[in-house]
Amino acid sequence: MSRNPDLNGPMLRMESVRKTFGDSVVLRDVDLEVAPHTVTTLIGASGSGKSTLLRCANLLEEIDDGAIWLDGEEITDPRVDQDAVRRRIGVVFQAYNLFPHMTVLENITLAPRRVHGVNRAEAEAHARELLDRLGLGAKAGEYPDRLSGGQQQRAAIVRALAVRPRLLLLDEITAALDPELVGEVLNVVRDLKNDGMTMVLATHEMGFAREVADQVCFLDGGVILERGSAEDIFGNPQQERTQRFLRRIVEAGRL
Repeated sequence: MSRNPDLNGPMLRMESVRKTFGDSVVLRDVDLEVAPHTVTTLIGASGSGKSTLLRCANLLEEIDDGAIWLDGEEITDPRVDQDAVRRRIGVVFQAYNLFPHMTVLENITLAPRRVHGVNRAEAEAHARELLDRLGLGAKAGEYPDRLSGGQQQRAAIVRALAVRPRLLLLDEITAALDPELVGEVLNVVRDLKNDGMTMVLATHEMGFAREVADQVCFLDGGVILERGSAEDIFGNPQQERTQRFLRRIVEAGRL
C-alpha cells in the first residue's frame, strides 16, 4: 500500500469495482481513471450506477470487489484511515443538506473547524472569500430557508470547497432546481473547471456535459459501456446502446 501521493499518475483510479445491494448488482467490474485538473462526466439513464460510483469513490459505500486509488494510495485498503481520505474529497449531492439551524457561514465553517482543526478566524475568512466569489457574500448571515434553491446549491458547493479538496464529486447537482436556477449553478462548475479543479460529475444536463467534459463515461446497467472525449461520445458514439440513449436525448430537445 502506497502512502506517498503519485502526482504524475491519475488522481482517481478505480479497478474492477463491483458493488451489490442484496441481489442487485449496481456496479459491474468498473474501471475508471481521472487525471488531475480534468472533468469527467458520468452520463446514462437513471439507475445506471452513476450515483453509486460517486459514493464508492468517496468510501460512502463499501465496495464488494476491486480497488480504488487516490493519488496513488489504495484507499480501499482496510488499513487506510477512511476519515482522512474523505477529508481530501469534496462531495455535493442533489439535496443541499444544509443544517437549517445554522447560518450559511456556520454551515460552511463547520467541517474546517471541527474536522480539520482550522481556527475560527481562518475558516471564516476562507468561507467569506468563497462566498464572495460565488455571489453569496451578502448571504453569509442568512439561514438556508431564506435562500433560493440555486443559492442553497451554491452554498453547498462552497461548503465542499471550504475543506480545500483534492477532488470534487458532484452528483446531479441541478436535479432539484427549477429550470431558471440551473444556469447559475452550472456557471460555478464552469469557473471551477477554469481554475483546474479535478471533478467527477454525474449529470442529466447533456449539453453541459458536452461542454465541460475532458472525459465522458456512458454507464448502462452498472457498466461503463463507452468512454472517450466529449467529441467522440456525443459526436460519434460507437456502442448501439449509447447511440439509442443520445438519440432519445436529442428527440427530447435536451442536446
